[in-house]
Amino acid sequence: MDHERALSGQSGIVTGRRARLAARARDLADEAASWLRLVPPRLARAARGGGRDPVHVYGLYGADQADSMARAVAELRGSRRPVGLTLGALDEAEPSLADVTAATGMRGGGKFENLNRLLADAPPTGARWVIVIDDDVGLPQGFLDRFLHVAERLGFQLAQPALTHESHAAWPVMRRSRWTVARTTHMVEIGPLTAFEAPVAEALLPFPPLRMGWGLDAHWGALALEHGWRLGVVDATPIAHSSRLTASTYDRAEAVEELRRFLEHRPWIPRETANSVIEKHREW
Repeated sequence: MDHERALSGQSGIVTGRRARLAARARDLADEAASWLRLVPPRLARAARGGGRDPVHVYGLYGADQADSMARAVAELRGSRRPVGLTLGALDEAEPSLADVTAATGMRGGGKFENLNRLLADAPPTGARWVIVIDDDVGLPQGFLDRFLHVAERLGFQLAQPALTHESHAAWPVMRRSRWTVARTTHMVEIGPLTAFEAPVAEALLPFPPLRMGWGLDAHWGALALEHGWRLGVVDATPIAHSSRLTASTYDRAEAVEELRRFLEHRPWIPRETANSVIEKHREW
């Protein structure tokens, strides 16, 4: 069986002046379409009256992206929900993040090995949502309350925000879709930001002992079909993921080999299923 069909088959990296200008134009048009329907102010108002259940956020950051993680943390702390934060520093702790950095010097470990260490040290007890965030994302103002409001209203149990067109995104289905607030999908990615509702978090966490984690989201897609979990991408709260090239910090051949070993005796969905949309939602 060709396990590379668990991958998108494309890099999704947006480079070059012409490609970036075209992507930026699409992002501007998407935002204009959203404002034409008054989605941002309507969603902000709805989220203010939405859920207040606790959230626990885990993440890893390197010295080169410490400022980016600090901005993300500041945005998350502005939520009306109780937000627990547990971070791991690949290098030394960033002073502005010292109060939420539970471990330092983690650069030798793989992403999911390190996340499992954080989960073991600070379990998400009592949290309705567990969120895993990379250190190179840009979150819009009011992100967390609005993102989770849409996810909860649509019954998503495993969710992610859509990615802007200027972002690096291998899976086309994960890029923002115009005229929708969200889409029910067959896949939610392992990053750059993934939200697990408590029952799904209990089933999927801690992560398998992986370093890069390629193919893990394809396995989650198969488990979702088996268990009837509802997966979704929230278009109303897109995030940016463009400051670091995807897979630039590790070897692709090693990542693919890890994928093959991991999926050898596990179910997974192929790229055609992963890139398909089950339902489009114009409202929450």
